This record gives sequence, structure tokens and C-alpha cells, in this order.
Amino acid sequence: MKTTLSPLDRLIIGFDRALRTVNPGATTATRPSPAELAEQEAPADSIDAVNKQRHTAGLMRINHTGEVCAQALYRGQALTARSNDVRDAMQESALEEEDHLAWCEQRLTELNAKPSLLNPAFYLASFGMGALAGMAGDRISLGFIAATEDQVCEHLREHLQQLSNGDKKTRLILEQMLEDEAAHGNKAIQAGGVEFHDAIKKMMTLMSKLMTGTTYHI
Repeated sequence: MKTTLSPLDRLIIGFDRALRTVNPGATTATRPSPAELAEQEAPADSIDAVNKQRHTAGLMRINHTGEVCAQALYRGQALTARSNDVRDAMQESALEEEDHLAWCEQRLTELNAKPSLLNPAFYLASFGMGALAGMAGDRISLGFIAATEDQVCEHLREHLQQLSNGDKKTRLILEQMLEDEAAHGNKAIQAGGVEFHDAIKKMMTLMSKLMTGTTYHI
């Protein structure tokens, strides 16, 4: 028998998950990292190699923050979703995204880098946007997920183009993330999400540039 949670219960659980999302090392993946399929990397032993590693770390910091934002969006939307089916779908997608969060964090550690210091702020902002989208109705909320995933996929494609050919670990992670994110976007549309107007998508692109421009460095 499925237990029905009260709004307060969901709020408490959401707060606990928020703390685990922004606290490095608190999230574990249910699937092994795709990077495990790659061979062991050689240490960076030249200025060029060090610069490439630093650039890759910046890209992975962006992707890690993107997954923090994704967690917040899904949790915020699940909190205010009108339909139990939509709420369950949001929570299921959030759990799947936890794999991405853990993979990105693991890769950052391997690159001798840390997650963005701005993650708590981005989590709060994204949670608020997710909650507002949920309050606007399930079709709008699902459409917002689809539009967001389109943005994420575009970032991932750009990052894949910027990776050095020898960085198999990062490439495998981003390729799997791209596949999963595209599936989440399609799932949202198939569930009844509305297609957002291009003007709204452009505004979302401008907002995402703020995140990527800051978290690359901080």
C-alpha cells in the first residue's frame, strides 16, 4: 500500500534532499560511472595538458551545477504539482539525475577540482522556479522540464566538442548524460507538456549563460 505524504512531510524530505544535493560527497549513484569503461589516465605532465585539464574541470563544474539545478527544479515542481502522476514522475526523474550529480562530482575529484561555491544559491533559485512552474499547472510544468532539458542537451553537445580527444572518461560521462537528458525531455512532452515559444527559450538561454559563466571559474 502506497503511503500518502502530507505537504509538510514532502517539505521536510525536500529540505533533507536539498542538503544532500549541495553537500559534496552526500549523493551516491545507483549506476556505475560510464568513466569506469575508460583506461587509466596518465598524469598531466606538460603545460598544455594542465591547461586542458583545467578547462575540462571548468566544464564539469558547469555540468555539476546544472545537475544541482535539475535536482532543485524537479523537487520544486514535485512539491507543487497538481497531479500525483506528475509528482511521481518528477521525483523519479530527480532520482535518475542523482547519478549525473555523483558522476560529475567524482570526475571533478579526479581532475583535482571542486564543485562551484555558488551551488546553494543556484539550488534555491532553481527550486523557486520549479515551484512556480508547478503552480502554473502540470502542462506548463512539464513543458518547462522539456525546455530546460533542451538547454542542457545543447550545453552537453558544446562541451563534447570542446573536449580533447584523449579525455575518454569525461566524454563517456557526458555522452550518457546527453542520452538521459534527451529522454527526460521527450518524456515530459509525451506526458502532456506544452512546447514553449522560442522567445521563452531564448530568455532561458540568457539565464543559463549566467550560470555557466560564473560556475566555470567559481
